[in-house]
Parts: sequence; structure tokens; C-alpha cells
Amino acid sequence: MDERRDAHIAVELLPGGDKAAAAALAERLGTKLDVSAEAGEKCRAEKAAPGEKRRVAAAMPGDPAREAPREDDAPELLAVRFGPAGTALAARGMELSVDLADELPRLRQANLARELLVKAARIKGAAPGELTAVDATAGLGGDALLLAAAGFTVQLFEANPVIAALLADALRRAEQVPELASIVSRMRLTASDSVYELAHLGYRPDVVYLDPMFPERRKSAAVKKRFQLLHLLEQPCANPEELLRAALAARPRKVVVKRPAKGELLAGVKPSYAVGGKAVRFDVIVPPQG
Repeated sequence: MDERRDAHIAVELLPGGDKAAAAALAERLGTKLDVSAEAGEKCRAEKAAPGEKRRVAAAMPGDPAREAPREDDAPELLAVRFGPAGTALAARGMELSVDLADELPRLRQANLARELLVKAARIKGAAPGELTAVDATAGLGGDALLLAAAGFTVQLFEANPVIAALLADALRRAEQVPELASIVSRMRLTASDSVYELAHLGYRPDVVYLDPMFPERRKSAAVKKRFQLLHLLEQPCANPEELLRAALAARPRKVVVKRPAKGELLAGVKPSYAVGGKAVRFDVIVPPQG
């Protein structure tokens, strides 16, 4: 069962936070920038108090006009907090922020060569630094980071403005980490819909990478609780056919699609080959060149 419900998103600016980024996100969401975070937190705590229910006048059972709304129907109360340590998404007593330094062990050369995505995206005969990739579903940037570490110049597209704000903050902080600085210099983030952007790239990428969110991937018990916050924001891929058509129309040398190991094919399209593991597989579509 998909637990995501409509969410109210507040944008909070704490002392030392990035005011310009916070204001830009508030404008994009059409909400007011909250510079009084303590008051906002108190308000949310009162609204989300456990066990609190509204009192309504007595009514006949089953009368929808008189019944109290169920707690399960209440909108999620989320906050994007811009503070001195960075940007975080907060709800349910948890916070989610992105620290790309957590991925450093995977970026060591021996480990990187074993990454399934890197194997799937590899172009034979191409020298490092010559390849370009488009991550059309950037999310929190972990996969794009692997591609950049493998030598790709990566264009990232993320349509959700909150997720894009979290990732933009992570990239800014990663620039200050010596082991990451040269890698993230090859990553460029655009907060926009990839279906539109793929049609206006102005160049032919070597690889287009797709990791569409589907409902079945939300059901995994392995998903960490803090990533449940991300799932409240992400929408399942509404039109996988359109996404794949846009990727192929960009005329890349290959399209790489991330799927659950036993998941269905994206838009029913059979890949040229697949690189698989226990949990995930990467379907590789090699379009006719010419």
C-alpha cells in the first residue's frame, strides 16, 4: 500500500542558512518563507499531536458530512529547513539531508569497477573524461556520483523542487571535500522535467540513465525509515513510455534503466542486454546508430 499522501511543505530559514536558496524554493512552491522556525515547529507539533482527534456534532453513522476526518487522511506536514549545516527535509520526528561523502567507499577504484551501474554504462574504447551522461531521474544524486567518478560528465535533471534543493545543497558541500571536488565538478544539476529537457539538450549524450520510481519499489522493508520522507515527495513514474521515448529521442549510444531484480521491463521494452545483481538489475538498450 502506498503510504504517500498530499503534503503541506513549509520552507524554514534558520540562522546561518542559505537565504537565497530558501527564498527561491519558497517561491517555486508558492509558499511563504518562514524565518521563525521555532514558531513553525510548535505549530506543526500541535497539529500532529499523537491521538488528537477533532470533536464533531453527533451524527448518524455513515454520514460523510458529519464524520470526523480520519488521522490517516490528514496531509503530511513537511518542512524544508535551510540551516548552517545545510538543507534538510523534516517530518515525523526525522530529518533527511544528503551527504555525498557517505559514498566515498564506493568511489575507491577497486570498488567502483565492481559497481553494476558503471559496468552497464561503460562504453568500450572510450577514454575517461570523453564521455557524457544524462541522469534523467537524479533523486539524491548517488548514481550520478558513480558515473562522474567513472569519468562521465553528468547532466542531472530532477523535477521535484524539494529533492532538487536537497541535492543542490549536497553538491555545494561536496565541493569542499577534497576527495569529491574533482568528481562533482563534472556534475551539473538542473531542477526541471527531464522529458522536456532531453528534447532540448543540444548534443548527443553517450548515455541516458533512468531510475524511475515505481510503486512496487516503495514496499521494500529494506527502505530505511529516514528515506520514507523522500517517498512522501516522489511520485511514481506516471508515463514510463513517454520517459523512455524522450531518452531514445536524445539519440544516445545507450539507455541504461535501473529496475528491481525481478521487476517488469520499463514500458515493456526488451533491453539489448542486462547487468544484474541480487537486488537490482540494469537494463541496457542500445539504439541503432546512424
